[in-house]
Amino acid sequence: MRPSNATRPEYLAAFTELVQRIAAPLRGLPSRILPIKMYVAGGAAMHFYTGERVSNDVDAVFSKRIALPSDLEVAYRDPDGAARLLYFDRQYNDTLALMHEDAQDDSVPLTLKHFDASVLDVRLLSALDLAVSKIGRFSSQDRGDITALARHGLIKSAALRRRSLQAMENHVGNLDTIKGSIDLACRIVEDAGQRSAR
Repeated sequence: MRPSNATRPEYLAAFTELVQRIAAPLRGLPSRILPIKMYVAGGAAMHFYTGERVSNDVDAVFSKRIALPSDLEVAYRDPDGAARLLYFDRQYNDTLALMHEDAQDDSVPLTLKHFDASVLDVRLLSALDLAVSKIGRFSSQDRGDITALARHGLIKSAALRRRSLQAMENHVGNLDTIKGSIDLACRIVEDAGQRSAR
């Protein structure tokens, strides 16, 4: 997929520079292990889907264990001239999120101009799996992201409930809070859909 038309070009350029830096040392690897897949979640994926909420960090995991380059911060300027910084979050870990076991298989390739996807295949979590990943923590920002995905017509309540319950089957511990969050998330999607239909 191509980034949303509402994606800020300055952000897109900074993101592309960041992934080019990740890809650069991979070019010398044997072709049999390429491409390395990069699965993007969080605010970066949100922005590419909706054009909303510019995030300062990139949350992503890879299909292989890789040694990341040290310089993964890109400075850029907003349309209003304000200085911004985009960096790769080395602390991100998707094992603590609510995540469907097929999320990586169902991820969507992101098309970036002048970028070689045969070395690093940059992929976004599907809009549905991105919404599911927001349910584990379910902060006010996560709720806002779910609302935005629903407002843009990218997720539906029934599909979100089904996918979230399937994801929950692979989690252990006290799941009562997650069940309650799933109910609230589905209500948010229904409400957003009704408002968009008016």
